[in-house]
Amino acid sequence: MHSIDCFGHLTLIRKLIHLTTETEKRDKLRSDVLRVIQQAIESVNPENAIRKHMSIETEVLHIGDERIDLKDYVNINVIGAGKASPAMGLAVEEVLGEKLKGGVICTKYGSGVRLSKMEVVEASHPIPDERSVLGAQKTLDKVRSYDSNDLVICLISGGASAIWCLPAGKITLKEKVQATEALLDSGADIHEINTVRKHISMIKGGHLARAIYPNRLISLALSDVVGDKFTSIGSGPTTADPTTYQQAINVLNKYSLFSRIPQSVLEHLKAGVKCEIRETPKPEDPIFERNIECIIGSNKLALRTAEETARHLGYNTAILSSELTGEARFVGKKLAGEIKKIYLEKNPVAPPAMLLCGGETTVTVKGDGKGGRNQELVLSAALELKGFKSILVASIGTDGIDGPTDAAGAFADGSTVGRGEELGLDAVEYLERNNSYEYFNRLGELIYIGPTGTNVMDIQVLIAI
Repeated sequence: MHSIDCFGHLTLIRKLIHLTTETEKRDKLRSDVLRVIQQAIESVNPENAIRKHMSIETEVLHIGDERIDLKDYVNINVIGAGKASPAMGLAVEEVLGEKLKGGVICTKYGSGVRLSKMEVVEASHPIPDERSVLGAQKTLDKVRSYDSNDLVICLISGGASAIWCLPAGKITLKEKVQATEALLDSGADIHEINTVRKHISMIKGGHLARAIYPNRLISLALSDVVGDKFTSIGSGPTTADPTTYQQAINVLNKYSLFSRIPQSVLEHLKAGVKCEIRETPKPEDPIFERNIECIIGSNKLALRTAEETARHLGYNTAILSSELTGEARFVGKKLAGEIKKIYLEKNPVAPPAMLLCGGETTVTVKGDGKGGRNQELVLSAALELKGFKSILVASIGTDGIDGPTDAAGAFADGSTVGRGEELGLDAVEYLERNNSYEYFNRLGELIYIGPTGTNVMDIQVLIAI
């Protein structure tokens, strides 16, 4: 005869019910985050953005609030570069129809987009390759062949800096790649990286606009930079460049990079400081007088859409910023403090609350691990949130890719670090090794959404219930 421990049996049942409830709650929060992210990304879909900002009425082309009389031009030609530029090109072909003569669009490998009137050249990202040089040179050759009365439309999106690569002077592609890698690993922000890129390129920093002149130029951009400055989107190929050779040198000095930068790059920059090489075109240059610049999508727009979706789901909301910058691990720690404040003090909003922010952080690579800035931010936040099971944090790249990984970002909540410890994982060690991808992969907390065809930097979603 077997005895039954009723008390123990009931305790086990309660534990199972609790675990089920906790799992359901965790799944619900993750589902809400993914819904918010999906709607935010859809709001900056490149095809929709083009259709919203470009239209034709008889012989008048409307670009935002601008009106261009097409009878003044012989042909309309389109060029472009970036991860979203093929999708932008599809919409432009649809809007312009027979009025479009042709063009060339450069993008990253695997875009899968084919255009009827424009050649598509695929190249490497984030580190340029020979195809990047080919695409940039084809673009320059195209614009130099246009009739002086042609209208040129340029489509720019995230990734253009690497995808259009044409080293200046005696700098080789290998040497430019070495300089780019050093900058990406240094912790320099995108504006600083682009300051150097512009001054070792034949296409960036307004050089493309110089080649297009005297044609009228319309630039349409999906912004992937903090502040939405045209000078930084794709390293500003079609806009005036306020930075100088001396400022490029200053960036290398700030991050102690002189020993990692090839001699040809240093010599080119020093020659520019001595005025032995022509500076990038400045704002007062007449080549920009008739040009039009229009931002058609940005992180701000994505966050506004995310907020509307969150409110529809029943959350009290607050947008912290669309201009987050800094070291990812420090930003993650700060954001964890903000969401704990909401949970503990109900300030600035009360739970159930969703805190939204965006921008582009950086990672100073010191370890030998694998990860991206979003995953590193979330791992840092997870350490601060240990034990706060009613808080969730997520961070994703809106292009669907976080650094050199196949994930867009990651989730973490108050149980993440504890669950990692049960598997023998030390979150601090993984953070120090820049190995956030492997940590979240073991826990099943990576976010996979696949390539989105757009890019407006990163989005962070934090929930307190």
